[in-house]
Amino acid sequence: MVDEFDTVASWTVAAVRELGPDHALPAACRGSGSPAALDWLADAIGIGPGTHLLDSGAGVGGPAAYVADERGARPVLAEPMAGACWAAQQLFGSTVTVADGARLPFADATFDAAWSLGVLCTVEDKAAHLAELRRTVRPGGGVGLLVYERAVDSLPDQPEGNHFPDRAELEAAVAAAGLRVVETVPLTDLPSTPEDWQRAADAVDDAVERRHRDDPRWARAQDQQDTIGDLISRELVVGVLVHCRAAEAAA
Repeated sequence: MVDEFDTVASWTVAAVRELGPDHALPAACRGSGSPAALDWLADAIGIGPGTHLLDSGAGVGGPAAYVADERGARPVLAEPMAGACWAAQQLFGSTVTVADGARLPFADATFDAAWSLGVLCTVEDKAAHLAELRRTVRPGGGVGLLVYERAVDSLPDQPEGNHFPDRAELEAAVAAAGLRVVETVPLTDLPSTPEDWQRAADAVDDAVERRHRDDPRWARAQDQQDTIGDLISRELVVGVLVHCRAAEAAA
């Protein structure tokens, strides 16, 4: 997990500098949803001009930068991997805090909305992670998730550090955190990543590979990505967008 979310994240900065700043967003959004997915979730949880948004488990900051640019949001990023935090600052000038999503250093009701994209499958205590999102969002605020769900009872390959929930487990964790599900949509129901974005992201991956293909950390991260990609292509793991809401304040 450190190889994929910390080391390779920091290598991405050098690759973007080599290829040009137009490669930053596509590379930094890989694994966190296409523009169509980000737009769907932003619409659902009400991200607009001035929205104070928490991105928990923000990685290198691509989705947060996207809604800042496209919608005028004011995102704050929380990410446990220091290399990813550094990359987000270098690529986008993001406001980033090194923090565990289950112990966020923010006061109650700090944010208008929050999202956490592709993160729940990497944590064991999903209810604790979700409860922190609910705690730090104002009453009635939107909470958006991109969750990779397990579509079968057991997987033939279990990527290191991943704990894919099935639908029942996800719904139980959401309820335990004091959130309610408003609506969901599978990623496959939305338009795929535009070709120009895909080409830019692939170019960054190729540049990282050229520089680091002999590094065992790159090999381990690539094996992890290949395993997850295979599970998704076989529909054993399915990406789902989830729109949740925190409870309204008592009258």
